[in-house]
Amino acid sequence: MQQVKSGDKVKVHYHGRLNSGQTFDNSEGREPLEFEVGGGMVIKGFDDGVKGMAVGDKKTINIPFDQAYGPRNPDMIIEMPRERFPKDMELEVGMPLGMSDGQGQQFEVVVAEIKEDVVILDANHPLAGQDLIFDLELVEIVNKPLIIMP
Repeated sequence: MQQVKSGDKVKVHYHGRLNSGQTFDNSEGREPLEFEVGGGMVIKGFDDGVKGMAVGDKKTINIPFDQAYGPRNPDMIIEMPRERFPKDMELEVGMPLGMSDGQGQQFEVVVAEIKEDVVILDANHPLAGQDLIFDLELVEIVNKPLIIMP
């Protein structure tokens, strides 16, 4: 039976959760995730986790934060004066906001704390610093046809 190796295109159903058991993502009710193993399309730990699986295999993988979204970076915490926000904007902790760095680069931040004159924003990935657990099921190894050149 064929096993997954780097360069294979695969289809995988998954259920991702934190150590607390909280689900953060899954493919239930959707098409399976399709990606090229080793192609940099998914986090390293997920990529490594499917290697060696055969179609129909199910397994659980534990991915330490350094093979997922990395550690939380304190430099990604931004203090923004409250006056920089529209007066009628109702901010809430946990609220996602889009920002621009002034050079056209857009990124998402989350409102972490609201003080009287300052809003604390967090630009870390929501899963940074978190160890992740994935239940995987390999649905298909998509074989690429060989092209013979004359």
